[in-house]
Amino acid sequence: MDEYIEKHLIDVLNATIEVESYFANVSKLFQDFQKDMLRQRAVERNVEIMGEAINRILKVDPNFKLPNAKAIINTRNRVIHGYDSVTTEFLWSLIIRHIPALKKDVENILANK
Repeated sequence: MDEYIEKHLIDVLNATIEVESYFANVSKLFQDFQKDMLRQRAVERNVEIMGEAINRILKVDPNFKLPNAKAIINTRNRVIHGYDSVTTEFLWSLIIRHIPALKKDVENILANK
């Protein structure tokens, strides 16, 4: 695997781990997250990092196989450019479903390099 791609995959992995860490010592309840602007903004920032890193990977290797790569980039774009359409429900769905799946996908790619 190309070093550039590997570095960006590690950035994605680290961003997923960081999002997980936001809930390490607190209850993982939507109601709590909904009231916690700091955690919401932190998740948004990590989503930006994930999407940008994947975007950079696809620029050097458009055929790179990562499930949902385009959707992740589109999510990054939505957070940055459509910030007013990003709801806590949307972020929560990323936290509960999409970020854990992305973490597994990236771990598998890195393990099989």
